[in-house]
Formats: sequence, structure tokens, C-alpha cells
Amino acid sequence: MVALAAPALAAQSPAPAALVEGPADYRGFFGGNSRLIIWIVAQLHLMFGAFVLGVPIFASIVEIIGWRSGDSRYDHLAHEFTALLSAAFSTTAAFGGLLVFALIGLYPKFMSFLTSIFHTTYYIYALLFFAEGFTLYLYYYGWGRMVGRWKGLHVFLGILLNVWGTVLMLLANAWASYMMAPSGIDKETLRFVGTTWQAVANPLWIPLAIHRFIANIAFGGFIVGAYAAIRFLGARSEAERAHYDWMGYVGNFVGLAALIPLPFAGYYLGREVYSASPVMGNNMMGGAFSWSFIIQAALIGMLFIGGNYYLWAGMGRISGAERYRPYIKYINVILLISFAVWLTPRNTPLTGEEQILLGGQFHPLLKYFGLMSAKNAAVNFIILSTFFSFLLYRRGNKGRTRPFAEHGPGGKLALALAAAVSIGVLLWYARSLLTLDPKTLDLSPDRARYFALPAYLLLGQIGMVLLTGLLTLRDLGKLAQALFFASTTLASVFVLGVYGFVIMEKANPFLRNLAVAQWLMVMVCLLWNAAIDLLLFRGAETVGGIRWGKMAARSQYALILLCVSIVMLMGLMGFIRSGLREDWHVYGVLQDTSQWAWTPTHAYMARVVGGIVLLFLGLVAFVFWLAGLGEKEEGIGRVAPAYDAPAAALTPGGGDPPGEGGSP
Repeated sequence: MVALAAPALAAQSPAPAALVEGPADYRGFFGGNSRLIIWIVAQLHLMFGAFVLGVPIFASIVEIIGWRSGDSRYDHLAHEFTALLSAAFSTTAAFGGLLVFALIGLYPKFMSFLTSIFHTTYYIYALLFFAEGFTLYLYYYGWGRMVGRWKGLHVFLGILLNVWGTVLMLLANAWASYMMAPSGIDKETLRFVGTTWQAVANPLWIPLAIHRFIANIAFGGFIVGAYAAIRFLGARSEAERAHYDWMGYVGNFVGLAALIPLPFAGYYLGREVYSASPVMGNNMMGGAFSWSFIIQAALIGMLFIGGNYYLWAGMGRISGAERYRPYIKYINVILLISFAVWLTPRNTPLTGEEQILLGGQFHPLLKYFGLMSAKNAAVNFIILSTFFSFLLYRRGNKGRTRPFAEHGPGGKLALALAAAVSIGVLLWYARSLLTLDPKTLDLSPDRARYFALPAYLLLGQIGMVLLTGLLTLRDLGKLAQALFFASTTLASVFVLGVYGFVIMEKANPFLRNLAVAQWLMVMVCLLWNAAIDLLLFRGAETVGGIRWGKMAARSQYALILLCVSIVMLMGLMGFIRSGLREDWHVYGVLQDTSQWAWTPTHAYMARVVGGIVLLFLGLVAFVFWLAGLGEKEEGIGRVAPAYDAPAAALTPGGGDPPGEGGSP
């Protein structure tokens, strides 16, 4: 959890007196670069920690699905996930111990300062780590014994394991976020005068925790997907291929599901960074790290496009899905155009001849596509398109929908609950915009008129929820979905996307509220359309089977690419978050005066992060190989006879895991 606990990746600047009362106390690593050692060890620990936090979440969910449905295949899948987790846990702990020793040995003064504030949390962290370790091993080794009436206790242990992991992450995030936005500091003496809780509850604690929690789930999902892809490519039987095909699908599903809200969690974190320090915020998006975010956009675009490609390739294993293939080329065009807008930099300079030809220092297109309003619209369009791809995949082998009346009171209750949540969210934010005081945004009272349009669009979406709900009750659910998709795309992408340029000129601080309105519309669209889709195709007739294991090899390479991309993305973001502190260990309080306090170039960063990615993937492969040795003895991951029965969940249309629908 400690990439941010590494000493700053910093810019050269004179060393003010600040808190340091004498020469800073640093040690070299056998005469080498101490910061580089901390960077590598911290990032590797962070990556393994992300895997150890993310995998138990969906392993526990899959186990609960198997428990409630009575389908042993989900239990087998959850067990295999946990086998990977137990193998990686000790590696995570080893890197954590190595990081602590390296920090104490190489940066003693920094660690002394941090310990003087957070020493109480260290003891809690150690106790929680023991609790997580004991719970993990009891959960894993008790799998075969806690069956029948004891299965509920085993499920509880899985939930408890996730609770321990989440609290551990929150504690480590407190140390990291404090280094970016310290609280409890006396402004005159720059000394800590607050309480430990004030230091923990710093301005960036929760935003960083939300961003990291979602990212860890996506990280774990894509790594599991790559593991399944490698096992699929090396499988020697049709049954093994079917099993690992299904496992890869689940991993990709979890990764994409977490990836969808991740850009907005990042936006929220970035907004709070601006609020905590405008200087740091400007440096992040418009200064030394602006081009790092162009690289980030490229990697995120690869994740979305790769995830969509895997879904499209997966439609080849579903009989009947060929009728939806004509839509793919249109979705692909939308993704590529939106990706290009998202990737467009704001300030790419032109040559002298180009400036004369185009009449300015920058390309005129960058005036529009390089601004945040265009990027917000583009990412919303990407998310809507990705969700549409999944809906097409999900209904690939489904024919005539089930009449709504056949769902009984339970169906009406589920639809009413989804409508109530959707309307409540939209109404809450529409009301907050209509009652927003411009003074809170440092705007004059007459600027309140710019708050009205997004509020009215949110209220309009409430009307669309009611209209499409009535259409669903009248067995016109497909029309209802199309109308709600269209209204959301029009309001969030095109109307508010263009209106954002007006806001940037007339009421710029309101842009953050506008982005939230766009995001809420998109999230409500996903929730409401998913609820309608579940009811439409629950128990619907099928027009073909799902041939698990019948996937082209290139689809598995897409899963491996997704894994490599998200590992690179995590390495890049670790560099950005730590580097934003410039030449400060604790921003504005404790300065880094070591000889390594300089901002790495992008070329240097690429070499270091690339090396970390290769090292991490090599270690993961080795850990999984060790786990595979245990499988040969215990039978974990083998396709059992139970895989010949049908089941439903986490699969297209609530469809069938390996063995059903034409699987050999």
C-alpha cells in the first residue's frame, strides 16, 4: 500500500528551512540511488497488495452465488481464486517487510517524523495484518471442511477477510494521503500539533481510498483473466478449455465492471487534490505531469477497447449472437473517436510554419478537444458504449422475452426499487444544483442561472425513468432501454458536453458540478437499463447454446494485454501520485534535501516503470506456477463432473457455465 510512502519523486528547487533544522539524514544503498530502491520495492508491494485486496472481493461474491444457487461450479471457481490469493499473500507481506526495513535504513529522519504522528496506527495495522492472515488461511484451508450447515460460517469468513483488507488499506492510505495533504500542522512553526485522528482524516484520505479500492478490484479481475487465458492456451482437454474460458470471462467481467466508475473516482481524487493545493493541482494537469496523463489516457483507452474486443470475440461462442454483430462496427467507431478526444493534449506547440499557416501557437482543434469538458463527454460516451456491448453479449442467445406479468410481485418490486433508487439519486442532485449558492464557488449571484440547465436535464431523466418503467410493464422493455440510452447520451454527452464550454467561460468553478451531473446520469442509465434487462431476459427462451471453450486464441491474448496494460497503468499512477509532492517528503512541511530530489524525465520514468512491470509479471508467473504445483496434488482447478450441470449467474443472459449449451 506504500507507493505513496516512498520519498518524493521531486523537482529541483532550493531547500527552505521548513521543519528541517540541519542536514537531512539520508543513507545510500551500497553507494547507489536510495530513492530508486524505495520506488521499486514500494511499487511491487503496492501491486501485490492490490491483487490481495481485489481478488477476495469477487472470490467471496462468486462463493455466495454458488452457495445460494446450490451450484458447485461457482464454489470451485471461488476456491481457485483463493488458491491464487494464498500464494500471493506471503509475497505481499515479504515486500511490505522489505519496504519498512529499506525506509528505516535509508530515510531515518523521514520515518522518524512519520512515526511521531502515526505510531498508534502502526500497532493497529500489525494486529489487523495478523487478523487478515489468520482469516485467510482459515478460509482457504477450511474450504473442504466447512460444508453443509457450516457453509454459512465459511461465507462469513470470506466477508470478514474483505473487511480486514479494506481497513488495512484505509490505514495505509492515511499515511500516503497525509504526505500529499498534511493536516494538524501549525502554519507558523510547520510542526504537527494535531491528533492522530486529524492526521488520518486528512482531505485526501477518503478520495484516495475510493479510487484505490475500485482500482484494486479492476486490477485483480484483469490479472485473474490473464491467468485463465494462459491456462486456456495450455489446456489439453476440452473440459479444461471450457473451465478456463469461463474463468477468463468472469475475470474480464469483474475488471470491466470496476473500470467503468474508475475514471470518475480519479476525477474526484483530482478535484480534491486541486482543493487541497491549487499549485499541486495545476502541476498535475497543466505542468510537469500533464504528459503523464496523456500516457494514462492511452492505457485506459487500451483497457476499454481491449475489454470490448474480448466481449465481441466472445459472441462467436454464442449461437444466435451473429444477429448483433452489425452493431460492433458502430460501437468501435464511437470508442475510437471518443478515445481520440480523450487522448488529445491541450498544449501541443506548433512549428513556426504551422503557426503561420494556422494563425496561432496551438492547433485550433486543441482549443476544444483538449479541454476538460470534451474529455468528460468522451469518457461518458466510452462507458455507455462499453455497457451497450455487454448488453448485446448478454442477450446473444436469447429469443423472445418473458412477459412481465409472469415475473409476479417480485418483478414489480425489483423494478420499483430500481426506479426509486434512480429517481432518488437524480432528484437529490437536481435539488442541490437548484439550491446551490454561487458564493460557495466564488461566483457572483447572477451566475446561478448557469446551474439551471443541468438541473432541468436531471429532472427530465426522472421523467424518462417513469416513462420507460411504464413501457417495461407493458412488455416494451427493449424500446424502454433504447429510449433511456438515447436520452442519457443526448443529455450527458452532447448537451452537457457542449454546455461545458459555456461553463468554462462563464462560470468555470461550476464545471466540477457539471461533471458530477453527467456522471450521475450515466450511472443511473447503467443501473436502470441493467434492472430492465435482468427482468426482460430472466427465464426468456433461448435460440442457441453457449459453447464454452470455443474461443480463438487471439481473444486470450486480449486478456493478457488487459493485464499488462493495467499493471503499467498502476505503475504510472504510482509515479504521478508520489511525484506530485515535488521535492517534499510531506508536502509543504518536510523537505527532501537528498541528492535524489529531482523530477525524473518521462524517459527515465518509462524505464523504471517498465522494469517494475516486467519484474512484477515475472514474480506473479512464478507465484502462480507454485500454486499450480499444489493443484496437481489437491485437484484444485480440475474440471469436476459437477461441471456438467446447468447454472445461471455472471454469464450472458444469466446463462450457462461450462458444460451447458453445446460445450463438448
